[in-house]
Amino acid sequence: MSIVKINVLTVPSEQREELERRFSSRAGAVESSDGFEWFELLRPVEGTDRYLVYTRWRDEAAFQAWMSGPMKAAHQGSGGSGGGRPGGGAGRAPAASDSTVWTFEVVQQAAPKPGAED
Repeated sequence: MSIVKINVLTVPSEQREELERRFSSRAGAVESSDGFEWFELLRPVEGTDRYLVYTRWRDEAAFQAWMSGPMKAAHQGSGGSGGGRPGGGAGRAPAASDSTVWTFEVVQQAAPKPGAED
């Protein structure tokens, strides 16, 4: 069964554009990873300063392989820290002020039926 990792990033309002720019500049970095299934960066609309970084993986082993390989290398090379918090260059502070990772197992899912209207 697939697992979902949600990285909860606390992002001050003055850092929102920077966080989104850093994620945008890394577009494509995870898509070719073995066991990767889905990614979404969710911007808060109201009532919170927390972004959600949603990734879905075949299993925990696939996620851990990405964290210890491509993810670790990307953050060491950019001056950032782990856990999905993009760094963005030597000497630059993380755009997020806090990070927490939640883990879930997918126990049910649904998709639109073929021919369903938008």
